[in-house]
Amino acid sequence: MRRHALITAGSKGLGRKVTEALLEKGYSVTVNYRQDEEAVNQLKKQFSQYLDRLQFIKGDATQKDDMRQLVQKALTQFGRVDFLINNAGPYIFQRKKLADYTDEEWYEMMEGNLSAVFHLFKAVIPAMRSQRFGRIITYGFQGAGHASGWLHRSAYGAAKTGLVSLTKSIAIEEADAGITANMVCPGDIVGKMKEASIDYARSVEENKTPIGRSGTGQDIARIITFLCEKDSDMITGAVIEAAGGLDVLRASSSR
Repeated sequence: MRRHALITAGSKGLGRKVTEALLEKGYSVTVNYRQDEEAVNQLKKQFSQYLDRLQFIKGDATQKDDMRQLVQKALTQFGRVDFLINNAGPYIFQRKKLADYTDEEWYEMMEGNLSAVFHLFKAVIPAMRSQRFGRIITYGFQGAGHASGWLHRSAYGAAKTGLVSLTKSIAIEEADAGITANMVCPGDIVGKMKEASIDYARSVEENKTPIGRSGTGQDIARIITFLCEKDSDMITGAVIEAAGGLDVLRASSSR
């Protein structure tokens, strides 16, 4: 039995490293992407030896129907979904106060970071319950578990702190079905470090993070693949931070 993973926004950035790790673990993977066809083509070339257990599905995480169709296509192709990796997370890079957000920006943050998880969860949960096994991974930010305020990131912060409660509720409600739900909170991983290895990060001088190197996509992928293991069932309802000792919110607010 080959387990199957579904990952949103899995063609580039942090998601690409997670996709790579899942394939190397021997799983089949359905990768959702929004529009970057070039990134998908690069992955197809890089992972050509895995194409029999890899499919790419275009879809927008802010659109309910796209997310439901994504799950259906994964089930049609592979017959199961064991791991749901909610990697997609719309983000507004412009620093602005809550009063300056447009309605469209607000709803993009809510739909893409919170509602998308609900729609995907609803679509995969019958299969996971039938299998008596499932791993649901969401993403947050350092401090999300404490509902921290985040200057100039209010909409994103509100969605992710809401997602903390949702993740913990899923963990409780679905525990008797062999399903776990956890949140992973990356530190300040930016630019090329999203697709970098830990070895590469150690070769680059970094004075901002207390451990002496930047976080990488590989750091996040290692956590996620561990949480997906059968014997990791004792870890559920957890919010796991990987920030290398850096106070991310304070550092980002001072910029």
